[in-house]
Amino acid sequence: MTDWNAYRAHLSQSVKVLAKLSPNTLEGLQKLETVAPEHKHLDDKTRELISLAVAVTTRCDGCISVHTVAAKKAGASKEEIAEALGVAVALNAGAALVYSSRALDAFDTVKD
Repeated sequence: MTDWNAYRAHLSQSVKVLAKLSPNTLEGLQKLETVAPEHKHLDDKTRELISLAVAVTTRCDGCISVHTVAAKKAGASKEEIAEALGVAVALNAGAALVYSSRALDAFDTVKD
């Protein structure tokens, strides 16, 4: 995929179809996304940088597409986005290490 704008437009249409077929699914997501904390401690840019890092770790192209636009609109620079993504990469590597040890533990439980 190289045309993120076309992807975002396509995704928007696909979500509308899903919303018609399963309105409770979309309503539930919207409730999660719009829950406003009583006291905002993070600004919009920080929230979007976190969202991008999470989008990368969960491998969600739709989230990457949407939150990249939102991060830029919130004032995030390309350098800030790269730094947030670096944190995501580091976390994924750490998680891979931890889960690698779990795989070895699982191997050790296999009876011959």
